[in-house]
Amino acid sequence: MKMCSLHRARGSVLVIFLLLHSATSFYLPGLAPVSFCEPGQAGKENEVPDCKSTIEIFVNRLDSVESVLPYEYTAFDFCAIDSEKRPSENLGQVLFGERIEPSPYKFEFKKKVDCKPVCTKSYNTNKPEDKAHLDFLKKGMLLNYQHHWIVDNMPVTWCYDVEDGQKFCNPGFPIGCYVTEAGRPKDACVVNSDFKDKDTFYVFNHVDITIHYHVVENEAAGARLVAAKMEPKSYKHTKVEAPDCAGGPMYLNNKFSGELKIGYTYSVQFVEDTHIRWASRWDYILESMPHTNIQWFSIMNSLVIVLFLSGMVAMIMLRTLHKDIARYNQMDSVEDAQEEFGWKLVHGDVFRPPRKGMLLSVFLGSGTQIFIMMFVTLFFACLGFLSPANRGALMTCAVVLWVLLGTPAGYVAARFYKSFGGEKWKTNVLLTCFLCPGVVFADFFVMNLILWGEGSSAAMPFGTLVAILALWFCISVPLTFIGAYFGFKKTGIEHPVRTNQIPRQIPEQSFYTRSLPGIVMGGILPFGCIFIQLFFILNSIWSHQMYYMFGFLFLVFIILVITCSEATILLCYFHLCAEDYHWQWRSFLTSGFTAVYFLVYAIHYFFSKLQITGLASTILYFGYTMIMALIFFLFTGTIGFFACFWFVTKIYSVVKVD
Repeated sequence: MKMCSLHRARGSVLVIFLLLHSATSFYLPGLAPVSFCEPGQAGKENEVPDCKSTIEIFVNRLDSVESVLPYEYTAFDFCAIDSEKRPSENLGQVLFGERIEPSPYKFEFKKKVDCKPVCTKSYNTNKPEDKAHLDFLKKGMLLNYQHHWIVDNMPVTWCYDVEDGQKFCNPGFPIGCYVTEAGRPKDACVVNSDFKDKDTFYVFNHVDITIHYHVVENEAAGARLVAAKMEPKSYKHTKVEAPDCAGGPMYLNNKFSGELKIGYTYSVQFVEDTHIRWASRWDYILESMPHTNIQWFSIMNSLVIVLFLSGMVAMIMLRTLHKDIARYNQMDSVEDAQEEFGWKLVHGDVFRPPRKGMLLSVFLGSGTQIFIMMFVTLFFACLGFLSPANRGALMTCAVVLWVLLGTPAGYVAARFYKSFGGEKWKTNVLLTCFLCPGVVFADFFVMNLILWGEGSSAAMPFGTLVAILALWFCISVPLTFIGAYFGFKKTGIEHPVRTNQIPRQIPEQSFYTRSLPGIVMGGILPFGCIFIQLFFILNSIWSHQMYYMFGFLFLVFIILVITCSEATILLCYFHLCAEDYHWQWRSFLTSGFTAVYFLVYAIHYFFSKLQITGLASTILYFGYTMIMALIFFLFTGTIGFFACFWFVTKIYSVVKVD
């Protein structure tokens, strides 16, 4: 037995390492590299055909760790161009509030640029419009809003030293910083000792951009960009019309009034890098992410423990059940049959339809839809098709899959509702179509109204809202009706034992076999195997960090399914042995209670890890968290029900019942 356990543990560790390797090796397939060459070489025969000489910088929305509200680049009155058409965005980008648009920052490949002016912004606090723009800019600096620039579909990063000699490359950089009235520098103001005036804002109006490129000699395809780094600086140009990038910082006192000019400039230099390949050009960003290297061992340890506990639960269940079934099947006499005990006593009631069977069947249909959607999405993400380079692909894939999976939802809901003895099939189909999706959409719509009111770029445009409703009503709803039609048309689920006409009285239960303690205890083990990954996921959502460990996440997903199933089966077995046959809702709620732990952890994360301020941002955080908790509740609850349904059907089909 020890040798088998050892081999099983070694096999588990091998699977973990294989999935870890997939998480770090395949995150950028399907994207073609773009070649760049010096001006005058593009299109020449025998030189570098099909290459670009102009490098464009695109700007994305600005966000902050202290606010949930992102804003468009133009909201802060930065240098912009209106003539060029902005790139098209997919559904996932719109849902995440990404607003990519062209910028006036353009330069030629391998052409060095020194302190080139972009534009000059003039403000007069006596004019209401100028004062509003200046106040909004100060608010952005106070809340540490960050630029997000893109070059060749790659983020422009700001790399700086952190503790222990490590270097962190941030895919964003601040628009400015603030020194408090007490003289304490906030956020990026700590990087420069010149930022010392009290109650003063410092604007980062200059950027030093360094483009790293790799020359591809074998393919004669010119050069490819492998990194784009920058350093924000602040200069109060002596001559705004002819800037020299010298002098003190560009400051703005909080009580300033009068006229002000801010000149925006940039410098560019090019560095050849022969060590970075184009296919691995994101590595320097991902490897510098905080906490990732620290948490590897903890995640490994957690997964191995969960695998070990799952194996122990499975072994105990199989051995105990084997003895029970063998003992029950050896009872040949009538006297022995009259002295039945344990879970066989409730064989005439175990398949009795539950109360609120309509609601349970609707939850099961929606949970099945979510389960398949998550499985397929994570599978593709694990292969690398939904990497950070494919912006918005993860959310787009999830939404499209949810829309197309209406048929399994309708089929499962109808099938179980029919097995519960229900006859109101129209109500069942309509609730499957609109109950859970309607709750999510209503929450999302309220959050969108708040974003509209705050003028945030995350507010979904009206046209996109109509498109989502069209996907829901014109595709998902008809597919749900088709699935429900086949579900009701199919014959009912045949149970291995008959149900008695008179319900059996359930004896008084001990504390541990009552419903509520069992439900509360049932969610602990599944939550234990996801809470570390949950930390990374919440970081990627609210702290704007890239999430790329999809191989690990897919492994955790599989472990979560196994753990939910086995924990629910174990508690279901104990309740059946205590002659309590109401297992349907209990199995759903036992696994579904993991969502309650998720909600508690999200509240803890809000107060301990985030710096979010403002009523609107707080409402948005908890509003979106409630959506995630509901989806997680339906997902885990459905896993627990199906596991328990399979278990109950299996054990009563192998026992002789007179």
